[in-house]
Parts: sequence; C-alpha cells; structure tokens
Amino acid sequence: MVCRDCHRVVEGASCSICGTSNLTSDWTGYLVIIDPEHSEVAHRMNITLPGRYALKVR
Repeated sequence: MVCRDCHRVVEGASCSICGTSNLTSDWTGYLVIIDPEHSEVAHRMNITLPGRYALKVR
C-alpha cells in the first residue's frame, strides 16, 4: 500500500511518517531514496526522509 499524502510505500493500516490511514494500492513507479539531502528527485518530490516511495499515486 502507498500513502496518498506523502507517497511512501507502507506496510500496515496507516503511514508511519505522516500518520494518515489514507492508503491506496493504485500506484506506479518505485523509487528508493537513500540520501534525500543530495537527491534532485527527492528535492522535486519534497521528500526529506530516506525510504521507499511511489512516483505516481492515484
């Protein structure tokens, strides 16, 4: 499942980062951010924490 708010790939019933339970299974593109401070993609997606993210969430 993916959080619709922060695009983080989560396991469970709610997002551990933003705390919402607004999750979906309708997403595409898999992105792993290791060093968000030096990542241009993380900067463009407003990602500040390392982790697994979805590129497009519906």
